[in-house]
Amino acid sequence: MVKNGEKNAVAAYVANTAKNILITQPRPESDKSPYFELEKKYQVRLSFHPFIRLEAISAKDFRKQKIDIAHYTAVIFTSRHAIDHFFRICEELKVSVSQDTKYFCITESVALYLQKFILYRKRKVFYGADGTNKSMLDVINKHKENEKFLYPCSENQQDNEIVNWLKNNNCEFVTPFMYRTISNDIKEVMVKSEYDIICFFTPSGVRSLFDNFPKYKQNGTKIGAFGNNTSRAVEEAGLSLEIKAPLPQAPSMVSALEKYLAEAIKKK
Repeated sequence: MVKNGEKNAVAAYVANTAKNILITQPRPESDKSPYFELEKKYQVRLSFHPFIRLEAISAKDFRKQKIDIAHYTAVIFTSRHAIDHFFRICEELKVSVSQDTKYFCITESVALYLQKFILYRKRKVFYGADGTNKSMLDVINKHKENEKFLYPCSENQQDNEIVNWLKNNNCEFVTPFMYRTISNDIKEVMVKSEYDIICFFTPSGVRSLFDNFPKYKQNGTKIGAFGNNTSRAVEEAGLSLEIKAPLPQAPSMVSALEKYLAEAIKKK
């Protein structure tokens, strides 16, 4: 058993190796967020700053895509933002979504977010087992017969893996643009502190880094990424990826960070 004095020494060691961690998302609203538990446990400093912001596509501009939402029997959601904008567009266009519509979600947490808009019925809401595209597509594959899929996404970002799968499996589908992703100005955030770890959650977040710093060099900073597409974006940008989620042992970014910090302790 590790004594308190040893625990403090270990935490101090971790703090020296990964003192400053930048989470490229808004600060959690709840003080009970597991991020803050991680911060206290390992004596690290977490900073939160979104690298991107979303801009809604108006109902008027959406109409130009000539997509009849009511024609589709299933919707694919890879984020809560997509859910927000899908139901916003439906409300603005006065589209009534059928109670028989099926919803396929990338994770259980995204699926549960649907409760904000619909009467949640598990028989019509499906999600992947581990947060990967593959697990979600495996679920879709079991239910794809006679379905017409609508996959809401950003105007300047869509998941080619999902689109290609739908094409290769001869699915009827459309990818309506309901919002656009815009890079935030992060120059002040990046220059005011040296970060030992930067955690990304979307490919757009990675793009924002290079929009702000076209000649960015990693210089020993550890990079974390949530999701296959984000991991791919990190690697395609020429960065070394050290912390990856979701994985069976690390389903969230918090658990992936804790795993990384715990391994740093073992190397002490």
